Amino acid sequence: MLMHIDNDYNRFRQIIKGKVKENLRKYISNGEMIGRKGRDLISIPLPQIDLPRFRFGDNGRGGAGQGEGEPGTPLSGDDGEAGAGNAGNEPGYHLREVELTLEELAEILAEELELPNIEPKGKKEIVSEKDRYTGISKVGPESLRHFKRTFREALKRQIITGQFNMEKPQIVPIREDFRYRSWKTTTQPQSNAVIIYMMDVSGSMWDEQKQIVRLETFWIDTWLHYQYKGLVTRYIIHDAQAHEVDRDTFFSVRENGGTVISTAYELCKQIIDQDYPPDEWNIYAFHFSDGDNWSREDNRLCADLLKNEILPRVNLFGYGQVESTYGSGEFIDFLDENLDGHDNLILSYIPDKEAIYDSIKDFLGKGK
Repeated sequence: MLMHIDNDYNRFRQIIKGKVKENLRKYISNGEMIGRKGRDLISIPLPQIDLPRFRFGDNGRGGAGQGEGEPGTPLSGDDGEAGAGNAGNEPGYHLREVELTLEELAEILAEELELPNIEPKGKKEIVSEKDRYTGISKVGPESLRHFKRTFREALKRQIITGQFNMEKPQIVPIREDFRYRSWKTTTQPQSNAVIIYMMDVSGSMWDEQKQIVRLETFWIDTWLHYQYKGLVTRYIIHDAQAHEVDRDTFFSVRENGGTVISTAYELCKQIIDQDYPPDEWNIYAFHFSDGDNWSREDNRLCADLLKNEILPRVNLFGYGQVESTYGSGEFIDFLDENLDGHDNLILSYIPDKEAIYDSIKDFLGKGK
């Protein structure tokens, strides 16, 4: 019975994953899942799943292939118009929410977008400790007593000493029969990784553009957390100046100043130099902007910083340009023209929420 339940549960989980995969583009673009994110689980509304159930009809009231009737006669036997009748008091059908782990969500993302696993390049590793029960000992706490092994030892002792009575079998363990689970502490290496997010918060970046960034970073986080157990995230905002902030500030603040993108790249370089040696860390940097920079001189400074300081140090640098009514949008073209040939530089144009799906594949599809 238990095996059948497990099989049914596993089949139901596969149906859920299939439905999420089928509608992944919608989930990525509408942000529904972010509001339902817990520490390790995501709640997902799935209106498409209908669980099988029995419905009992009215005996003697006719139906398909039963009783007398003429063509066009309603099967229910009622002649009323659709929608007619009194207000009902029965509950309707509701959206069903199911839960997936972030790991399951990342697996679905990988399958649907065909994302390759990342090959870590950092040499330093975080070492976590885990206790594993590996054997049996004659001493230990009572909470770890192994009852099956204890009774086996008692039975062996009673047989050897002739105390065991086949007609009246009774096994009574004594202190020397007690056996306990023993454990061993093992170390598990985990690759280091850091994500540095940068975003333009000048007056031309409105809430709609920030929501696109919020959605995209959620999916980038989900994938990189799946690839790296030790993951650190840092946040930089900039207008004419750059500042490091926490996550909440990153997505909520908006300034009225101009835009000098090089200030963010300078701060990114400082953070890497101070805290994340490239030979010890896997470094990911993502910058989101509407492409409206202060001057072409600053564009050239940004290109120099990327070429000489940042790209040689990072696994991947992703620039995502969102569309804004007030932005010129020139920056992505400038980078494309001046930094062509750098394999770890990914440029992605994100005009609206529907484009997030393809942008994620742009950023993560090379397995860097």
